[in-house]
Amino acid sequence: MRITIDATSLLLRSAGVKNYTYHWLRHLRRQSGEGEEIRAFPFLGDVAELDHEASALSFWRTAPRLASLFAVNALGPAALDAAIGRTDIFHASNQVHHAPRRARLTATIHDLTALLMPELHTPGNVRADRIFAEQVLERAHGLIAVSENTRMDAIRVLNIPPEKITTIYSGIPQAYFDAAPAGRSKPYVLFLGAIEPRKNLETLLDAWLALRRDLREVFELVVAGPMEWAPQTTKARIRSESAYLGYVPEAELPGLMAGAAVFVYPSLYEGFGFPVAQAMAAGVAVVTSNVSCLPEVAGPGALLADPRSPAEIGAAIERLLESEALREELGERGRERAKQYRWEKCAAESLEFFRRVMG
Repeated sequence: MRITIDATSLLLRSAGVKNYTYHWLRHLRRQSGEGEEIRAFPFLGDVAELDHEASALSFWRTAPRLASLFAVNALGPAALDAAIGRTDIFHASNQVHHAPRRARLTATIHDLTALLMPELHTPGNVRADRIFAEQVLERAHGLIAVSENTRMDAIRVLNIPPEKITTIYSGIPQAYFDAAPAGRSKPYVLFLGAIEPRKNLETLLDAWLALRRDLREVFELVVAGPMEWAPQTTKARIRSESAYLGYVPEAELPGLMAGAAVFVYPSLYEGFGFPVAQAMAAGVAVVTSNVSCLPEVAGPGALLADPRSPAEIGAAIERLLESEALREELGERGRERAKQYRWEKCAAESLEFFRRVMG
């Protein structure tokens, strides 16, 4: 069985999808059985390092590969068939605008946020996800959803038959379970993620400023992540009302996460929510939203709050900052919960999924 994974995200500036593709592809290759070959489109071999801000390859190796993607999208299914060659299954991303004619088609549904909340996304993102839904998801022989909430959203929003979608949770690298806390001059509450509207930073800042002054004198709010398409007012507030670190390299993230007193993630919608699972793996007490997949992924490892309520978010943060014992208890529960999110498990279940698709 020859499986070709669309790994275009590794050549782009990307966050969650790139993280998934990098670790998933590497573990699929390690765990594939006899007679099973895992290839990567467009013409990618093994990628040594994960960098969310840049291509995994040099410019001169990236450019022709992206050119082949543009050619496939411009010329249609016949060009895609030629580009992927003899393959049994093509696993598409939202970068490919056509379905192959010869190979069976599969894909991973990471989230439906651009379709459910288009006002929080760029027109380009919304357009890409609509094409992906029409050209790939609705035609696929089988689909992976990264959470049961995402699976149910796809059934409800896209009218995809339930039997076509398999829920397979994403994984967390071992580095988060083993992380030693990174030192800072002051204990801190951490937010980590791309700065974009659905991450709901304005509400978090409102909640933080409403916190008791004595707590804010002891703890600082640290925000880490690249600035994306957030409004200028949000960007200005982050820089003035928190300790903003900007983009943090992948190798430094586990230590930063493990060093936090509390991790807070008030997102309005997530498909899986990598930062929440990573914080739990690092043994950090988590405050997150009571919407989308976040209660499902966090389980007993987090305090939940209405993401549109600064008062609820602030009360949850305050409750944890006042009690070291509660932080430790929640951190232990979160670490235990995170053990089910392993890339080895994700890859093994994904290979079984591909075998079922092949019949």
